[in-house]
Amino acid sequence: MSFKKILPLLIAVAPVALATPALAQPTGPAAGITTQLPRGAAPSHYAIEVTPDAANLTFTGKATIDVTVAATMPALVLNAADLSFASVTLTPAKGKAITGTAKVDADAQTVTFDFGKPIQPGSYTVAIAYAGIINTQANGLFALDYTDNAGAAKRALFTQFEAPDARRFVPSWDEPSYKATFDLSAIVPTDQLAVGNMPVKASKDLSGGRKQVTFGTSPKMSSYLLFFGLGELDRATKMAGNTEVGVITGKGNTGKAQLALDASAAILPYFNDYFGTPFPLPKLDNVAGPGQSQFFSAMENWGAIFTFERALLVDPRFTSEATKRRIYETVAHEMAHQWFGDLVTMAWWDDLWLNEGFASWMATKVTDKLQPDWEMLLTRVDGREAAMSLDSLATTHAVVQKITTVDQVNQAFDAITYQKGEAVITMLEGYAGEDAWKAGIQSYMKAHAYGNTVTDDLWKAVEGAGAKGLVSIAHDFTSQPGIPLVRVESAVCQDGSTVLTLNQGEYSRDHKDKTPLKWNVPVKAQIVGGEAQRMILTGKGTVTLPGCGAYVINAGQTGYYRSLYPAANVQALAKDFTKLASIDQTGLLADNFQLGLGGYQPIGLALDLVDAVPASASPAVMAEVPGYLGSAFDMQEGDPAAQARVVAYASAKLTPVLAGIGYDAKAGEGAQVPVLRSSLVSTLGDMGDKAVVAEANRRFAALATDPAALDGPLRNVWLAIIAKNADQPTWDRLRAMAGGAKTDLEKSSLYALLGGAKDEKLAAQALNLALTDEPGKTTSAAIIGQVGYEHPMLAVDYVLAHRAQYEALIDVSARSQALARLGGGSADPAMVTKLDAYATRYLTPESRKVVDRAIAAIKTRIETRGRLKAPLGAWFAAKK
Repeated sequence: MSFKKILPLLIAVAPVALATPALAQPTGPAAGITTQLPRGAAPSHYAIEVTPDAANLTFTGKATIDVTVAATMPALVLNAADLSFASVTLTPAKGKAITGTAKVDADAQTVTFDFGKPIQPGSYTVAIAYAGIINTQANGLFALDYTDNAGAAKRALFTQFEAPDARRFVPSWDEPSYKATFDLSAIVPTDQLAVGNMPVKASKDLSGGRKQVTFGTSPKMSSYLLFFGLGELDRATKMAGNTEVGVITGKGNTGKAQLALDASAAILPYFNDYFGTPFPLPKLDNVAGPGQSQFFSAMENWGAIFTFERALLVDPRFTSEATKRRIYETVAHEMAHQWFGDLVTMAWWDDLWLNEGFASWMATKVTDKLQPDWEMLLTRVDGREAAMSLDSLATTHAVVQKITTVDQVNQAFDAITYQKGEAVITMLEGYAGEDAWKAGIQSYMKAHAYGNTVTDDLWKAVEGAGAKGLVSIAHDFTSQPGIPLVRVESAVCQDGSTVLTLNQGEYSRDHKDKTPLKWNVPVKAQIVGGEAQRMILTGKGTVTLPGCGAYVINAGQTGYYRSLYPAANVQALAKDFTKLASIDQTGLLADNFQLGLGGYQPIGLALDLVDAVPASASPAVMAEVPGYLGSAFDMQEGDPAAQARVVAYASAKLTPVLAGIGYDAKAGEGAQVPVLRSSLVSTLGDMGDKAVVAEANRRFAALATDPAALDGPLRNVWLAIIAKNADQPTWDRLRAMAGGAKTDLEKSSLYALLGGAKDEKLAAQALNLALTDEPGKTTSAAIIGQVGYEHPMLAVDYVLAHRAQYEALIDVSARSQALARLGGGSADPAMVTKLDAYATRYLTPESRKVVDRAIAAIKTRIETRGRLKAPLGAWFAAKK
C-alpha cells in the first residue's frame, strides 16, 4: 500500500504458467503465528459471485468455499463485517449437504456457522448466500461518485481490503496466513467494464441490460489482495515481455495515465530480473479511481493495483514535477509488492514492514536506476528523517511490532513501518553488498513463493548468501525502537591519519534520561574526499581514517543513526561543504538541524551549515534549504519581528537563486531545477516574501483575461499562496473555480486549497463548506485537513462538534487517527488536554496510540520552541 488505447478487459494474451496448482492446498497460520480465528479449519478455494446494486449502495453475494478441517470443531468461524446471511450449507466430500445457521458477532467481525453437530476432520464445501453494503469511503466494496469529461454524474465501484476489509465483501478467513485461490464472477451492467485480479475468462449476456463476467482463477493469495472494480472505464495497454500491463481510468482519461503505463512497462523487466522470479500473472493493471482517501494512495492488489487518480494521473495544466516523480515511485512501490507482499506475504501483521519497508526501498532503487537524473537516492535522507521524527519520541515502536487487534493493524501503517523499514534495508544492503543482498532476496523468493514468512526468514536468506553477521545487526534495528547516537569523543591527526574515538548512545527528543539501548551499528567513516573505512560499533571504539581534515562518520548516509561531531568539525564541514557528495550534504544538513532541535548542540551550528550552502550548489541540495528556513520561521510563531528577520534572511539567500532559474521553466534546464523552483516559490510564498506574493497576485489577476495564465507545474503552488492570503472576494473566486473545474482531479485540489486561508473567518467557512455535498464525499475531509495545518485548534473543535458527520467522510481505517492528524501540528498546550480527553472518552488503549504520539510531538514542539526562541532570534539578528 502507498502514502497511482481503449480495450475491453477480455484480453487475449499468451498464457503464463503459474507455480501453483489451479486449486491450492489449504493452509493456515503456523504454530506461533497470531490468528484471531479458531485453528483447525482452512480454505483452499473461493468461488464468489457478486451482484452490485450501485444505485442503492448494496450488493448480494454467493460464496462457495472449499475447506479442509484438520481437527474436530464445534462450528466454523469466519470473518464478516457489515454482512447479513440468507443461508449456509456444509457439504462433505462424500455426503449430503447440511443446512446451518449464522450468528454474527459485530464487535469481533466474525460469523459463526453452526450445523447442529461437531464438524469432523475432512474436506468440505461451504455454500453461503449473503448481502452487504457498498460504502462511500474506501473500505470493502465502495462507490466513488464523479463527473465525467462531458459533465455527467457517474458512479464507479472499487474494493479496498487491506488490512482487514475483505470480510466486508465476502465471509472469509480474512487473515494473511489463510492463502487460497479465488474464482470471482459478477453480474453487472452490459455497458460497464469489470476489473479483477485476473483477465476476464468469460462474459455472458443476461436479460435486462446485464451480463455475467467471470475472471480467471487467481494464484494462491491472501484475501486482502482480492480486487473488483466496475464502471464506465477505459483501458490502455502495453506489453512488457510476456505480461500485458495496463492502465484503467474513467472514459477519456487513459492519456493522463501514460506516465504510469510507461513506468510499468519499464519497471516490470527490472523486477523480473532482480527477484529472479518472473511476474506470474498474465496481466498487471493500474486502476485509477476518482477522489481520495485519508489513509492511503494506492493498494497492491495482485494483478490489479488500485490508485486514486491524484496519485496516478498527469494533467499538464497543473501537475508538478514532484508529483510526476511521486507517480512513478508509487507505481514502482506497488509493483514491488507484487513480489514482496503478494507472492511472498507476511504471516501476520506484526511483520507488515516486510511488505511496506521493502516496497519503499525497492521503489527508490528502481526509480534511481531507470531515472538517474532524478537523483532519487537523495530522497532516502528525507525518508530517514520522517522515520526519526517518530522514532525519537518515547511513544515510538519497533519495526517488528506486536499486533493483536484490528485497530492496531490500521495504526501500523506509519513512518516506522515504511521509512524506517526502508532506511534499515538501505543500511543492511550497504553492509551485505549489493550482490549478496540480491542473491539473498532471490533465494528468499524461491523458498517462500505463494507462502508466508516472518522477518527472520529474510535475514537468514541474506546471511546465507554471504552477508555474515547480518542477522544480529538486523535484529537490533527491527526488534527494538529508537535511534543510535554515534558521538565523536575525540579526533586526533597524527602521521597523516586521523584516529576517531566513537561512543554510542541513543538520540531522543523527550526521554534523554533513559538508559540507552544498544545496537551493533555499521559505521562508514571518511575524511572528506578520502577513502572510507567501515566498522561495527558496539558501545565504544576507534577507527583510523587515511588523511586529516573534516570528516564524516555516516558517509553515503546509509546508516540509521545520528552523528554528533565536535563543533570544530561541523565548522570544518561548513567550510568544505562544496567538497562533499550531494548525499552527504543533504544528510549532514538534516542530521545537524535535528541535533540542534534536540538540544545536543547549539542550533547556530546547524544554521551555519545551512548558511554554507552556496547558490551554486546542486539544485537537489539547494531545494532542501527552504525547508530549514521555513522551520525556523514556524518556530518563531507569535513573534512577528523575529519572523520578519527570518523572512529577510531567506529572501536574501534564496531570491538570487530563484532569479537565476526564473519563475517559469526553460528549455534545457536540469532535471532538478523544476523541483528547486517549486521549493523556493512555495516556501518564500508561505513565509510572506513580498516579491513572491506579488507575483502570485499578478498571475491570479491575469486569469480574468487569460484562463491559462496559471497553467503549468506551479499552478497549485501559486494558488496555495493566493488561498493563504485570501480575502473574502478572493476566497469566493477560488470556490467558484473549484465548482467550475472540468475534472474531478482538478476540483479536489482546488477545494482543498480553500481550507488553507490564514483568515480564521474564511477557515470557518471552509469547515462549514466541507459538511455540504458541494465538494464531494471524498474531498470534504481534505478541506478540514487543510484547515488543520493553519488552524489546528479550530479544526479539532469543529470536528469534535460534528464528530458523526466528520467520521462519515473518512475511511473506517482512519477514524481513530483522524483527530491526532488534525491537531498533531499544534504548539498549544491546550491541544494536549483536548486530544487526551478525546482519546480517553472514545478510544481504547490500543486505538489511542496515534493520539499519544501526537501528544508527545506537541509537548516536544512546545519545549523546543521555548528553548530555541532566543538562540534562533540571535542568529538571524546577527545576519542582518
